[in-house]
Amino acid sequence: MTVVLVHGNPETEAIWGPLIKELGRDDVICLSPPGFGAPVPDGFGATMLEYRDWLAGELEKLGEPVHLIGHDWGGGHVMNVVLSRPDLIRSWIVDVVGLYDEEYVWHDLAQVWQTPEAGERLVDTMMNATVEEKVERFGALGMPADAARQMADWQNDDMGRCILTLYRSATAPHLKPFRENLPAAASRPGLNILATEDHYVGSDELRRRAAARAGASTEVLEGLGHWWMLQDPARGAEVINRFLSLVGGD
Repeated sequence: MTVVLVHGNPETEAIWGPLIKELGRDDVICLSPPGFGAPVPDGFGATMLEYRDWLAGELEKLGEPVHLIGHDWGGGHVMNVVLSRPDLIRSWIVDVVGLYDEEYVWHDLAQVWQTPEAGERLVDTMMNATVEEKVERFGALGMPADAARQMADWQNDDMGRCILTLYRSATAPHLKPFRENLPAAASRPGLNILATEDHYVGSDELRRRAAARAGASTEVLEGLGHWWMLQDPARGAEVINRFLSLVGGD
């Protein structure tokens, strides 16, 4: 059964390369959200709901339920499909389930992107930096230089516009109905990946609480951060493969 990987912001599918090798499967597909390693179609507004519908449309093309894995905003898109189109999914894995807890507060960068003018200034600085500046910036956040360099060309004005629209469409009032509906995610087997040094997605307690509401189990990646799949792809693949074996993922 197909495994589908969806990345987030400000990323491309390059984040998955080492993990895919460790998974040891030949049925893995990467889907790149518009603006994040893929062109932005005409008329695509880049809101949270449009990304949900984009992902649902891509999964429909595959013709059968999949094991759906999402990181960062890719995990948000995954959760939003799980909550609206469970028929497309055999199981799900995310590392951002904490976003769906009512007490979650967006991290500092997200709050800047959600602020008019300040968000535009930050995006302009990020997207118009040199390749080496981008590599240095993301290296300071824990991303290996080779992955950061592969993503640099896609970090452009289109991505910047998508970042601003996406985050501004996902403030607390917009997330409220998804948070209230979180228990519906239990209709499919789910896994919460809890990287202990990822400080963008809420406290450990908050993430565990959201996972429990979603009917998901939790695997802890002690000492790993936001880009756990790059920091230790073997450990990441181990927890994913263990979960897939339990839900019939061969």
